[in-house]
Order: sequence, then C-alpha cells, then structure tokens
Amino acid sequence: MELQKKYRASIIGASGYSGAELTGLLMRHPAIEIDALYAHTQAGRNFSELYPAIGCDRVFESWSGQSESDICFLALPHGEALQIVPGLIAAGKSVVDLSGDFRLKNVIEHEKFYGGKKSADAVLPYGMPELFRSAIAGASAISNPGCYATSIILGLAPLFRGGMEGVKVQSVNVTAVSGISGAGRSSKTELSFSEMSGNVRAYKVGMHQHTPEIMQALGSSTVDPAFGFVFTPMIAPYVRGIYSVLNVQLASPLPKEAIGGLYRDFYAAAPFVRLREGVTEVRHVAHTNFCDISLAWQDDCSLVVVTAIDNLVKGAAGQAVQNMNLMLGIDETTGLS
Repeated sequence: MELQKKYRASIIGASGYSGAELTGLLMRHPAIEIDALYAHTQAGRNFSELYPAIGCDRVFESWSGQSESDICFLALPHGEALQIVPGLIAAGKSVVDLSGDFRLKNVIEHEKFYGGKKSADAVLPYGMPELFRSAIAGASAISNPGCYATSIILGLAPLFRGGMEGVKVQSVNVTAVSGISGAGRSSKTELSFSEMSGNVRAYKVGMHQHTPEIMQALGSSTVDPAFGFVFTPMIAPYVRGIYSVLNVQLASPLPKEAIGGLYRDFYAAAPFVRLREGVTEVRHVAHTNFCDISLAWQDDCSLVVVTAIDNLVKGAAGQAVQNMNLMLGIDETTGLS
C-alpha cells in the first residue's frame, strides 16, 4: 500500500517486550517514521544491543517531558502514564497508552486491583476495535486493552453485546495460560529457566488486574456483578501467547447453530478475529495480530469458548497499531498483515 502522508511516532518505554514488539511493527509500517525511542534505564544504549533480530539501530533516550512526534505510544509500568499522558494530550499529540492507568472508569476498582490512586476523570476510550471501532476512530487518545482481557473479552463479547434474544449468561469460569513474556522483561527469580522449565502455576487468583477491565467491557463490574465470574490466570514455560478456556453457563438452552451464527455475524467485519473449526492452538496465532476462537458444547446450556492470541501482538503492540490506524484514518490492517 502506498500512503502519501508520513506520521512521526515515538515510543516511551521502548526497551520492554511490548515496546520492542511495537518498534518492529512501526519500522515496517508504510505511514510511520520512528522519531524517538525512550527508555530511562537503557538511555544511551543502542536498541540493537537488546534486540538484534529487530534490526533497529536507534539509541534509547531519556524522556524529557516533550515530544515532536505526531503520535506517542506509552509502554510503561502501571502508574507512570498517569503523569505523562495529560501533557501529551494538551500538546495535541495522538496517544496510545498500553498500561492499565486509564482503562477503568470505577476509581474504587482501579485502586483495589492496581493499588494506586487516580482521579475520576483519568479515563480514556477503550481501544478494542472489534467492539468500539467508531469511538476509536474519533479519539485523539485511547487506552489499549490488556492481554488477558483481550483474549477473554473477544471470546465472550457476542454473548453480551450481540443483541440475540434469549441469550443470558449465568456464569463464566475462565482458565487462561500465558507465556512468560506476559510478565515483562524485568528479572525475577520465579520466572527464571530453572524455576519455570517443566512447570506451570497459577497466580493472582481472584485478584488479577484485568478482571474489572473484562467485567467493564461486558457491561458489568466487580462491585455489582451481573453474572458469576471466576478467572484463574496461569503461567507456562513458553515465550508468547495466551490460551483461554471459557466455560460459559447459559441461563436457558440455546441451539448450537444459533450461537455459531451469533459469533459469525458479530465478527463478520473484524479482520483479525477468526472462528476456527476444531480447537485452536497458540501456535496458530504466534507472531500475528489474530484472535482465534473455537466453540464447543457440553450440553445445550454449557458452552466452551477457546481463544488464542499472541500476548505481545494482539494483546499489546499489534492492537496498539490497529488502534493507531483507526485514529489516523488508515485501514486498520495496515502494517499488520
């Protein structure tokens, strides 16, 4: 695709896994020129020292508080974007924030699940194109979804937002497995090879920060839940990918064909959601921006939805580029094929 206009982009927090993935995607994007890569702890080092396979020779800079770029991506630890994003918006920049700082509307939920304080107006439009395409296209700044949240919301959204009469979800029980890159690049003993090789474990059971984000996108909350929701995140010894198994209990029986049709219609215009026959696998989506969904039944009231995404692409950097494309009026698949 030949695009006449070029936009200048910067990444604040470019040395982490999501920031590095984003750097690689923007390098190949026909409408983007990378302006600067910011990484405080790595300032002065060459990007290629950390990620030689990506082929970027830029030097990391320290964030000065100002940017000449048209669009700024933030891939920072939670809490830091709250201090930076308002200034960027005031300066007229387009902003995509990959942290959880601006996702939750309910301040009580934010403080409970993230542990930090924020004001009630620190909320940005939620950047999930399959659900909120029009709002994203008209936004100057958006909050990119979390990786687990992406895999789970896309697996459930047709049941909650599809408008099919008679569909009422009674409860959802989720077990989702993430690759180790989902924990970030920082060194932690429990993520070392000797601890994780041949091992799988659950973590943050009942208190994972993506729980209220999931409930919010489905029209509910953890404060006053409209349906039962149990989420068990797990980590396994592979690098990238999230594999979610969603056990859904419906309030009344529904024909399998009707539910299959509901999912097909809901995602008919979604270029990065694929409904697969059989059961999908992580390897089907690795290094892509796809979310693959498989449907299975236990009985007429018990639906099993299996989803797979790459946590660094559809769960972070790829979805950020998809959102950027919509914000800039570019075809949303540009740079992601």
